[in-house]
Amino acid sequence: MPRSPRTVRVVVVRHGPAVLRDPARWPDDALRPLTPQGADQSRKAAKGLARYLDRRVRLASSPAVRCRVTSEFIRSAIEPVPRLEYWKELGPGALAAPIFERLRQAARSRQEIVLVGHEPTLAEFIGLALTGEGTPFVRLGKPSAACLDFPRSVRPGAGRLRWLLTRKMLARAA
Repeated sequence: MPRSPRTVRVVVVRHGPAVLRDPARWPDDALRPLTPQGADQSRKAAKGLARYLDRRVRLASSPAVRCRVTSEFIRSAIEPVPRLEYWKELGPGALAAPIFERLRQAARSRQEIVLVGHEPTLAEFIGLALTGEGTPFVRLGKPSAACLDFPRSVRPGAGRLRWLLTRKMLARAA
């Protein structure tokens, strides 16, 4: 279904399965990578996700390695290939509310915006977007995606859930 020119579409994606936390190997948790199986699952999911995206996409990711790699899979599945931006607002342990301000700035480009990040931030963002409260009522698996439309303005409580797709659903669409 086509969207109004004023509607801002945001696709929220959780990164693929990463190796278990190990402070001895990765004292900085942001450096923790995807598992080999997680990379394969993310690659397949990204190909399926590309079938749901507009042609003009703005892609933003957490700076954490597991999100960067997931984002690169998404980026390589999209034509034309979008530039990849790193937003601290999507980083591990970030609060959901600051994402709205960054989205308002990004929405000026009139591109569909794809955000790649972490739980629980993404679930809180979706809850805040849909209800105005940060109560997470959706849990995004690794990797899975949700699409939100903001018909009038990007603000808490103004979003509408367009779709929610699991890793398996995305891989089947590839």
